[in-house]
Amino acid sequence: MVGITDNTYNRSVGRSQPKFKVWTYAGLLLTYKCNCACEFCYYNCGPDKNGLMSVDTAIDAWRSLRTLAGESAKVHLTGGEPFLYWERLQEILEQARTQRLGGADLVETNGFWAADEKIVTQRLRILDELGLRRLKISTDPFHQEYVDIEPVRRLAEIATEMLGSDRVLVRWRKYLDEPVEMKSLSPVERERQYLRAIKDHPSRFTGRAAGRLAEQVASSMLPCFCRDDSCFPGNDVPPAKARVAPAPGGSLKAAGFGDGQPVRNHPQASLEAATRCRDNCQSNFLAAKGIHIDPFGNVFSGTCSGIIIGNVNQKPLDEIWRQFEPTQSELIETVFNRGPAGLLSKAVELGYRESGLYADKCHLCTSIRQFFFDNGHEAAVVGPAECYCTARWPGAKVS
Repeated sequence: MVGITDNTYNRSVGRSQPKFKVWTYAGLLLTYKCNCACEFCYYNCGPDKNGLMSVDTAIDAWRSLRTLAGESAKVHLTGGEPFLYWERLQEILEQARTQRLGGADLVETNGFWAADEKIVTQRLRILDELGLRRLKISTDPFHQEYVDIEPVRRLAEIATEMLGSDRVLVRWRKYLDEPVEMKSLSPVERERQYLRAIKDHPSRFTGRAAGRLAEQVASSMLPCFCRDDSCFPGNDVPPAKARVAPAPGGSLKAAGFGDGQPVRNHPQASLEAATRCRDNCQSNFLAAKGIHIDPFGNVFSGTCSGIIIGNVNQKPLDEIWRQFEPTQSELIETVFNRGPAGLLSKAVELGYRESGLYADKCHLCTSIRQFFFDNGHEAAVVGPAECYCTARWPGAKVS
């Protein structure tokens, strides 16, 4: 295990200042490929995406996490849809057991593959034998646009019987019990279901979620946001024509989106502070106790998809943690100290056009990063291509 002072940034700040926490969990994105293309996907996964994590990448990252966190280290395997590559998923878990790394804390799936009792029973038995602690099943209006409810219910029922209810998580059970017939709805009705789902269970507006869904939410929040210099006091005023900020008294809570309470490590969880586009992202980096690693080895802090802070194929994960400091990248330093609004000046100078309305600071950040990606700026940090949209949306247009 490492100590808090083993990190470069932590040694540079005063004793009373917030420190960069040791990572204790890692989400391994087996692939960006998915049988779904959910509107709320914060990694922009879909059938047209690529990438498959090698066993070596997974095991090296897993072992390195153990170096960081010791017995507290937890790994979950996700995607994309990891069960599209069942053999690779199984091989990674087998290697982890062989190397005495422990079982995976969690494996996520949308349950599309649970076609009959035989395949479900076989796979769950293997996962159980390989030390899996919990199975997470995703079902909601977004997934139900692509996955029928029958296999999902079959998986949930058999898993509960075989593993026990305490080892089966359904996200969200409300939609398992009362599914939404998304496939039969008109586009307008579908959008209404999106908004209802977001109000019940707030999303993070990165990846694909920062496209049409975020725009819907931003429009539904009127008059929560203004384009007024008064919203940006003092030196926080962005130098661009259009100002993006919450109108006085405006928030996701006021618009009916969630409870408005702060949730650490989940900046988009419908909390009022996250809707202030001028807020910096210091706590999002420092307080994140975990990271995600994509199929190519790219490391993302917490849920900040598309901002690369290192690559485990180039440097061990524990070394990435030890050497992390905001000044390693101009973009990271800016959002760390000034938030996404701090990126506006450079983006506008390069040709970025603001949309005028943003659902929250993560929507703004993703929009600007999409523009950077489209135009080849900040390429060492803004990537990979799988995290970004090929069909561009307002505010992220090529100059």
